[in-house]
Amino acid sequence: MAALLAATVVVPVTQGALAADSPVGNLLSSDQLPTTVGVLTAQPLNGQVPASLQPVSTVAERDLVAASRGLDRAEILPGCDGHTPTKSSPNGQMPASDLCTLWDGHTQVRADYAVALAQLNQAYVQRYGVDMCFTDGYRSLARQYEVARTKGYLAAVPGTSNHGLGLAVDICSTTYAGTRYQWLRDNGPTYGIDNPEWARTTKKEPWHWEFTDAVKAASTSAGTGVD
Repeated sequence: MAALLAATVVVPVTQGALAADSPVGNLLSSDQLPTTVGVLTAQPLNGQVPASLQPVSTVAERDLVAASRGLDRAEILPGCDGHTPTKSSPNGQMPASDLCTLWDGHTQVRADYAVALAQLNQAYVQRYGVDMCFTDGYRSLARQYEVARTKGYLAAVPGTSNHGLGLAVDICSTTYAGTRYQWLRDNGPTYGIDNPEWARTTKKEPWHWEFTDAVKAASTSAGTGVD
């Protein structure tokens, strides 16, 4: 507004004040004086366009980048950085530094899987109003021997289970009951999580959900029907 006022008020007054017979008026003819358009489009001395005159898209993109950086810093699962281990560990012998504890306070899985589960859980809570529930996660080798004794054929041979890699969880029946199972099948893969084919066909374990791409990368016995 200040620029417009200067162009529409100050400039005409100046033109009138500098009479044609004035020495200054002779030097400044009308075609030398700034026009309204010239005042409004003039560049600041520092060569930068004022923020108010920047294209809307530029301002929006800048704000979007800032917001994205903020989201990168935010922890979806407090205390878990979601890193992927740089080296593999023997099945059932993962270091605590590569594991994260889920929101229930006791179930542990590999850090990157933990963050993926937390993201899926956010969507689950939005849909059903409660957190996903787990009965099992990472298993030490000793724990897998115990499961093998109690579950029989349903359990994997100790040292071969994806639970021993921190890449599998068993969820409570309330979490996959009724239509919730299909919701998990539809939405889990978005986060890299699924009930593997063998658990849907060979041994029918609707409670067993894996971090599928990581399982493939680890070259485990996935697909053979083991827990």
